[in-house]
Amino acid sequence: MIADHAAPVVSVLRQQAIALFREGVAASDPERAVTSALAGRLDAIAAARRVILIAFGKAACLMTRAALPFVRDKLHCAHAVTNQENLEDIEGVHVIAGGHPLPNEGSIAGAYAIERAARAAEPGDLLLVLVSGGGSALICAPAPGLSLADKIALNDALIRCGAEINEINAVRRRFSRLKGGRLAQLATGARILSLILSDVPGDDVGTIASGPTAQPSATATEILTILDRYGLRDSLPATIRSQVDHLVRDQAKEFDHVENVIIGSNSISLERVVKSARASYPIVVKAGDWLSGDVSEVAETMHRRAIDASNQCGGPIAIVAGGEPTVRVTGTGIGGRNQELVLRFALRNELTAIKRPWVFLSGGTDGRDGPTDAAGGIVDPSSTSRMRNIGCNPRALLENNDSYRALDSSGDLLITGATGTNVADLQILLMR
Repeated sequence: MIADHAAPVVSVLRQQAIALFREGVAASDPERAVTSALAGRLDAIAAARRVILIAFGKAACLMTRAALPFVRDKLHCAHAVTNQENLEDIEGVHVIAGGHPLPNEGSIAGAYAIERAARAAEPGDLLLVLVSGGGSALICAPAPGLSLADKIALNDALIRCGAEINEINAVRRRFSRLKGGRLAQLATGARILSLILSDVPGDDVGTIASGPTAQPSATATEILTILDRYGLRDSLPATIRSQVDHLVRDQAKEFDHVENVIIGSNSISLERVVKSARASYPIVVKAGDWLSGDVSEVAETMHRRAIDASNQCGGPIAIVAGGEPTVRVTGTGIGGRNQELVLRFALRNELTAIKRPWVFLSGGTDGRDGPTDAAGGIVDPSSTSRMRNIGCNPRALLENNDSYRALDSSGDLLITGATGTNVADLQILLMR
């Protein structure tokens, strides 16, 4: 436990961590990114006979609004599918609210609207596709023979078993009529420009939103291996099990009509955090290119890094990371990977204390962590004491996957509201 006289220092650290997080979110601002990308492609827009605009993901409305001034004179139709929190009316655009993190009827309606628009593309047209995080759930067009309930069961099983995001997307796109490059195949007579906000490691366009405009790479054998790795094949709905060996369709041999462009990413946001942190912290440590793995292991690793850095270096230290840890859900509580990560970190610090003031923040850049209204959490040396002082048992709550309740009790929830973007998570650890 840090002495009471350190409380003002911790308060300043909390303010600094939140400010750095907000800067990281702003670095992948959808409107600015789209404007920059289209300003460099005016010739392609001028050469198009018509422009068909489709957007999907948590930043769909912001990206669409930024694109319209560039294409309005040639716009044939425009459709945007986003989550309820980011929904807004845009003149001349058909805007639909889909479901996230699980698809709903709006997701199906949005997917079919996008499918119809893509099929309407003709030679000489430009199909402008705006993609952002959350797109996999927000457009849901099940493959023939499958229902929305089947898709939801598959998605829920993949999330709960702790599968990595690249594995989740690889499986889901095999049960879709738009993902895995199939959207691009619908408009082979037109040019396709896909502007993408990345929320996956390595910015693989085949993984983001399940790669609707990317040439697919995962084979049927690889999909079966993923299902078997997590023991899912025999527990999935019978309709999916019966098709699991038959869903790999012929892939288009040519994707020369498609240009996929990454315009924002976790790495871009992380670099902004690093640059800004250096103004106040002479020592800034970037903890790898992508933080992944189970949150229990990530919490241990981050805490060990903090102990080592604290022992080896004097003066202010910042340790920053980005990525998406995973959570294995076994309890009945509510929370998310970021909330569970910071709670585990705080509990770990009770066993081996960092001997200086510190704060640790982990938050989703979209402003939502799991099925909650929080982006994540931010803890400090006295967080667990505050929980216990009002009668909460943080370890028992953690065992029930109830990190939201624990952090709410100590005033440690990170509440930002919907941000309009989604480039995975950011972790910020500050020490004085």
